[in-house]
Order: sequence, then structure tokens, then C-alpha cells
Amino acid sequence: MKMNALRMASLRRCGGLRYAPPTLRALVVGVLSAALPSAHAQTYPEKPVRFIVPFAPGGSTDFLARLVGQKFTESWKQQVLIDNRGGAGGNIGADLAAKSPADGYTLLLTAMSHATAVGFYKKLPYDFVNDLQGVSLIATQPNVLAVHPSLPAKTIKEFIVLARGKPGALAYSTAGNGSTQHLMGELFKSLTKVDMIHVAYKGTAPALADLMSGQVSVSVQPVINAVPTAKAGRIRLLAVTGPARAVTAPEVPTMMEAGVPQYNVVAWYGIHVPARTPRPVLDAINKEMVRALNSPDVRERISTQGMEPTPQTPDQFQSFAKSEVARWSKVIADAGIKAD
Repeated sequence: MKMNALRMASLRRCGGLRYAPPTLRALVVGVLSAALPSAHAQTYPEKPVRFIVPFAPGGSTDFLARLVGQKFTESWKQQVLIDNRGGAGGNIGADLAAKSPADGYTLLLTAMSHATAVGFYKKLPYDFVNDLQGVSLIATQPNVLAVHPSLPAKTIKEFIVLARGKPGALAYSTAGNGSTQHLMGELFKSLTKVDMIHVAYKGTAPALADLMSGQVSVSVQPVINAVPTAKAGRIRLLAVTGPARAVTAPEVPTMMEAGVPQYNVVAWYGIHVPARTPRPVLDAINKEMVRALNSPDVRERISTQGMEPTPQTPDQFQSFAKSEVARWSKVIADAGIKAD
């Protein structure tokens, strides 16, 4: 610091940076450029932060944003303002965030649907991978393959044998065309070489209702919805889609345990910021995200929604998001799935 002060004093005597030697000019510019983001991070945030939720109020994304947003507000002593911008499967809000200033004052709640949108839509107004930078995962949520009790299959292996013996005869319900559950179902079909008919509903609830009534034989459902229904004897759970058994249904094996070793899928939620947000600011947001997710009250509230808190570093989340884009783009292309 003493040497830098002497150099700056020398510059003043020389009439400023304009008349300094080229090497000294480069040194001063480099020092100042490096100092600015760091100084910004030390004082961040200095004003309210907008947290865009690209879906309607009341769902899982809104719940998570308000939960962690409150923790940010308490820690930062600045308001985190939830801005619901639903529409186009989450792409309107994502586009708004991608085009916002890269200064750390715009956060975006992202979901698996943002990664699948890259392959699902012919053209998006933003680039999910290059226009947005991941901060951290917030939580992951397993789903479950469920069947109507009248179906004789009681395990995944029995179900695969049954489905292969009746190609095109079984119908499976999901929350909609291109939904998380739809893609999970198509991945299952691809890995097990079974042929089932997809029936798209306008939401998880009607898809589950028709499974319970026997209108369809199979459904891919969030664990939190399926477990109570299974305990009531209305449906049968065959396997969990994620890497671990569900705490609320420990008797149900994972797909990998049940005989589909390559099947490991969870729905996920995270936070992104506009690309080129200064790294010190990005790290500051991540630090608060990890702190919030490690607090017992936040972990408990997330768990009650059937989700698992899953903090990551920015680099880990960015890499994960890229891998999700590649994975689901292939599933969508191979299955010939198209937007309605």
C-alpha cells in the first residue's frame, strides 16, 4: 500500500495518469479495476434487491423465494422484494432477469423447467447458459413412479415386464406436456425400452386424481403428493426417481435400487443472476444462500415440502445447469416432444 501511495504521488507530480509511463499507467488501471468489485462486495447490498420468481404466487418456487428472501433481508438489513413474473413456462421472468444489470441487485429463482426449455422451445429470447450465472441450488425434489392398485405389478421389474408385454396399452399421466414429470416418464421409457402413452393434464392434482380413479394406470408424481395417497391405499408406489429413498416413504426403493441403474432424476430449484455479475458479489450472495440453507428452521420448512436443501458453489451449480440442458435436450429430441 505504501508503494502504491508513492506511485500515485509521483503521478500527481507528473500531471496525472495521462503523462505517466505506459507500464505505470497499466499498473494503476489494473489496481483500480481489481479494487472496484472487491469494494462493491464489501458494501453489498446498499439498496433493496429484486428477487424475480418467474411463476405465479403460491407454488413451490414462490415458497422457496420467500423463505430464503426473508433470510437475506434479515442478514443484509436490506429488503429483498419478491417480484412474481409468471408466463411462458417461466421464460418471461427469466428473460427479464437475463437482461437486467449485472450488479447483484436482481436475483432469479430458477427451476428444472428452465433447463428443459432450451430443448423444448424452438427459440428463446435469452440464453439460459450464457446470459445467466448460477449462484447455488436451493433444493431438490424427488418424484415417484406410481401405479393404480389394480395393476398386478408390485415392483419396477414386474412393471417393466408387464409394460413390455403390452406395448402402447398403458397410459401414464403427468402435470402437462413438457413438464418435469413428462420428461421423467420419457427418460424411464427410453432406459427400460417400454412403450407407454403419455396423457398430459393441466397440473399435478388432476393427473393424480385420474390415477386414483383408474382412468390411467401409471403416473409420475412428486413424493409429497403421492405418499399420503399411497398410505390411504389409493395408489401403489413402485420407485423413487432420486438418488436416495424418501424420508416419508423409506420402504420405497430408488429406481437404481429397483433395477434401473442409470435412472437418477430430481426436480430442482436454484438461484441465478445475470451473467457477468462481479465474482465477489456472486460469492457474497452464495455465502448468504449457504448460510440460509444450513439454518435449522429453513431446512425444516423445506423438508416439510418434500424437498432436500442442496447448497452448492456457483461453479458447481453452473456446471450442473449446463449438464441438465444437455441431458434433457437429448431426451426431448429422442422422444420428439414439441411445445403445444
